[in-house]
Amino acid sequence: MKTILFATDYSQNSVAALKYAHKMSTQLGSRLMVTHVFDYPTVLGTKVEEPFPHLEEDAFKEHHTKLQEFCVTHLGVGLDEVNIQLEAIEHKSVINGIIDKTKDSNPSLLVVGMKGGSTLREFLMGNTTKQLINKAPCPVLSIPADTSFNKIGTIVYATDFEEEDIRIIKNLIEIAKPFNAEIKTVHVSSEKEYAGKQRKEWFVEKLKNEINYPRVNFEVLFSEDTFETLRIYLGDVGADIVAMVERQQRSLLKNIFHHDLVKKMESYGKIPLITFHESNYQ
Repeated sequence: MKTILFATDYSQNSVAALKYAHKMSTQLGSRLMVTHVFDYPTVLGTKVEEPFPHLEEDAFKEHHTKLQEFCVTHLGVGLDEVNIQLEAIEHKSVINGIIDKTKDSNPSLLVVGMKGGSTLREFLMGNTTKQLINKAPCPVLSIPADTSFNKIGTIVYATDFEEEDIRIIKNLIEIAKPFNAEIKTVHVSSEKEYAGKQRKEWFVEKLKNEINYPRVNFEVLFSEDTFETLRIYLGDVGADIVAMVERQQRSLLKNIFHHDLVKKMESYGKIPLITFHESNYQ
């Protein structure tokens, strides 16, 4: 994992995400890019230029300085002591500004705070992070406001035993391996609807043939309440990260199920959530 991109709105809620991204990048030996998206002031929809010819230059300087102060204040170290790159980005849309940066820098992971501090800057979990998940070409790691980084011991991945799940698990191994963490792949289904024994056997066999990481195991849980069962399971196994996939190209029933489950897990907001978009792994 070469690069981790962290996007901040300077809110108090993004402080935990900064600290998490910094410690994670240090443990993984990754470069950490810290970015903030801003927009110039406008008058009746027109960018202010004259009589402020240095507005653009001053705005970039101001936000770069603010990023420096934000990182130094909350990390407690000078930026010359850590492998961090800062960049202020001008864009009318926070979402599109971040997405453009992910396409530009090709990070392995995009980290954001799970709840934002300003509706004007669009940084709300239900809005910004959902759009980032749908548009970003990389996984999105959402960090709850009161989370601190500890050594990652257990990653839980909610699977449907699909082809793209194998590619996603390979991606998760990149995070798990440096920590010797266990990846628990779990499928939740009602006994009435479950018809996946052969599918699971195919999936496990195929995955074992394609990976060389022994700490991946598989479990099927039977329940009529997928979210509640998964929530209890996360507590029982002491999950440090929960991973899910946002699916779209499925039947209407499955599409609603996955959209609703990811949304509920975001709202649950007690464990860092890494979300993969299906379209990036097909």
